[in-house]
Amino acid sequence: MSEQFDFDTRAVRAGTERTAFNEHSEALFLTSSFVFDSAAQAAARFAGSEPGYVYSRFSNPTVTMFERRLASLEGAEDCLATASGMAAIMATCLATLKTGDHVLCGANVFGATVQLFSTVLARFGVEVTYVRAADPGAWRAAVTPRTRLMYCETPSNPLMEIVDLADFAAVGRDSGALTIVDNCFCTPVLQRPLEYGVDAVIHSATKYLDGQGRVVGGAVLGSRALIRDQVLPVLRTTGPSLSPFNAWVLLKGLETLAVRMRAQCSSALQLAQWLEQQAGIARVHFPGLASHPQAALAARQQSLPGAVVAFELAGATPEEQRARAWRLIDGTKVMSITANLGDTRSTITHPATTTHGRLSAEARERAGITEGLVRIAVGLESIDDLKSDLAGALAG
Repeated sequence: MSEQFDFDTRAVRAGTERTAFNEHSEALFLTSSFVFDSAAQAAARFAGSEPGYVYSRFSNPTVTMFERRLASLEGAEDCLATASGMAAIMATCLATLKTGDHVLCGANVFGATVQLFSTVLARFGVEVTYVRAADPGAWRAAVTPRTRLMYCETPSNPLMEIVDLADFAAVGRDSGALTIVDNCFCTPVLQRPLEYGVDAVIHSATKYLDGQGRVVGGAVLGSRALIRDQVLPVLRTTGPSLSPFNAWVLLKGLETLAVRMRAQCSSALQLAQWLEQQAGIARVHFPGLASHPQAALAARQQSLPGAVVAFELAGATPEEQRARAWRLIDGTKVMSITANLGDTRSTITHPATTTHGRLSAEARERAGITEGLVRIAVGLESIDDLKSDLAGALAG
């Protein structure tokens, strides 16, 4: 679909291809392989000299529709869907890194991303340095002649720190490093990093792109050269592909993405403002608040501040902070106690013992993950009910 159409229209219709049956909804191709007209055509398809579908590990019409729609929304030349967000990161790393290379990563990224860089890639001789992502000077100061990849989340999980995307991209260009941004929290509804000169965008489609906690998926987006010439050969060989069924569900999720994000961001702002007024809360982390140190930057880069709110409970010791956090979480009645986010149902979790629980105490301290920190991903419930739910838990 042409880029002349507005975002909301493309979210519903971009990438759609109809079969001879002329179905209205996207077709779901539950097939592992595709039949060829002749042995010569099969040879040409396998050799890549003739376009067409071969095997659903790396080419499937339903998956292609999802890839094209998401690429349209992000403003990317190309997109490759994967089995999960972590699979998207891993495939991109395998495609672009080798032994002896150096990675710069924001210290405040998702715990599994830290595990991937520090544990898995380290076994293959890839060195990683963690920097304070919100400090533009930290990226430039940490670059070495071996730096091949720079990775960040903005806003970060769960402290909602903001990376200056234009400066981040400039450091990558100056050093020759590939710049990658995890755009999971914002989605292309709120932010499009490629417009700032970033090389690639990663999505955990499991979150807001699905929007209802149904399936797991991921995607990497960027130039056609990066996606088709570098990442696709890795995915074709190693197999972390998105299933056609999950792609079909994600296509349906994209149709309502903008509507959901706008509503959830509105409720999140109201909840964050309310939390700042409550006794016993030491700090609220939300880019839409005037108290956020990077509120102005967030307003420039994002059309809305997002739908994730984190806050820290007061406590004299880490043990007391954890006890208060667990008591509050257990005291909620409406919110779901789960580490997933981006759902229409609000979720609440304790990052220090869930999403970042596998990290060392030193790594959590470096990332600013305290024992009193609680993260809420705001859904579509009544904001009054969410406030009442938390009020009761805070009083308990």
